[in-house]
Amino acid sequence: MRFMSRLALFAFAVVPALPAAAQDGETPIVIRADRLIIGTDAPPVLNPEVVIEGERITAVGPTGAIPIPRGATVIDLSGHTILPGLFDCHVHLGGIPGDGGDTQKMRETVAHEAIYAVAHAKITLEKGFTSVRNIGAGNYHDAALRDMVDRGIVPGPRIQAATWGVGSTGGHADINGWNADIPTPGYAMIADGVDELRKAVRYQVKYGADVIKVTASGGVLSHGDSVYDQAYSFEELKAIVDTASMLDTPVGAHAHSPAAMNDAIRAGVASIEHGTLIDEEGIRLAKEHGTFIVPTIYTLDFIIEEGAENGVPEHSIDKAKEIATMQRERLAAAFHAGVKFAYGTDAAVFPHGRNAKDFGIMVDEMDISPMAAIQTATINGAELLGWEADLGSIEDGKLADIIAVAGNPLDDIRLLEDVKFVMKGGEVVKSP
Repeated sequence: MRFMSRLALFAFAVVPALPAAAQDGETPIVIRADRLIIGTDAPPVLNPEVVIEGERITAVGPTGAIPIPRGATVIDLSGHTILPGLFDCHVHLGGIPGDGGDTQKMRETVAHEAIYAVAHAKITLEKGFTSVRNIGAGNYHDAALRDMVDRGIVPGPRIQAATWGVGSTGGHADINGWNADIPTPGYAMIADGVDELRKAVRYQVKYGADVIKVTASGGVLSHGDSVYDQAYSFEELKAIVDTASMLDTPVGAHAHSPAAMNDAIRAGVASIEHGTLIDEEGIRLAKEHGTFIVPTIYTLDFIIEEGAENGVPEHSIDKAKEIATMQRERLAAAFHAGVKFAYGTDAAVFPHGRNAKDFGIMVDEMDISPMAAIQTATINGAELLGWEADLGSIEDGKLADIIAVAGNPLDDIRLLEDVKFVMKGGEVVKSP
């Protein structure tokens, strides 16, 4: 008993808990660190202080330059850099690595996906991603999870949910290669033609979709199609976007194929998911329309290097190998031409928790500066999701979604793979 008592005292001494009043927003909090990356084009602030009252930031500046409320709880993050909470604009919280969802959908139930999603939401939040867009769930579990997180019932990031998404018969979001006599559920709402697609969009918005996901081209983790395939005509894509627009709902289009993404951009989608083989016309169109590219880069590395041991079929590994070099080249060309990028990973293709892997690839292989790479996951992600008034930067009046890493990520971007401190809405989630 004496040993256990000493152990407990030691634990509290090493990791002191914040007072309950601070967690409840009754006591102001001041965060101090070595540097602050605001999340915009602004240069870093050295020796910053950030004041949080309730769930919002009320003052930001160098130490000594801003008034500190009396009785504030001080969080000293010496040796650390603080940044805005990160955005991952392309996740599937209910998914796990494997054959693209076919086996999961055929062997497991919606309940399995919902439980996975709860576990993965916590992992994602603790890795510093305080906001995500769940861009396709195969049912409505992501809308339910969003609501449970917002109500404080389960821990997780802020979520925009796409619910089912829509996919064409035999396309990337359908389940192919099985006996025709076996009814297969698909992991999107399978719809073809203008009328079916309009109804599918309305149905998903009715049941909680914040964004509509359309599978506009073939994919890597799907049987019987090619990444060069175009799944929907321009007229079908326009019907999806027009219907969603009437319901004030943006559209994100899965597209590897240049033809598919170019028609999707012309139709008015908010974002192209993946954008792997974007051509010069696609670059021009994306700049002209202000369309975001959400590049999911590390996914191909995982499929090539670890796919076989995780149940990824050989045909998908071959697809990944075929396009991996082009992916880097074409996405780099688009970025450096001025196309807007918002950070997204396709977490579920690889294990949740590795969401920060894309940063290193962007910097090391695509010649993107560390600051620009960070901005894709801060202010750019907030803009894509329409949350830039409240999130995406550490500024007065914004929600206190703040993370910290030991050291300077502008010197070593891979430090973002090991986030030490996470605050969401003024509440400490994780602390060193």
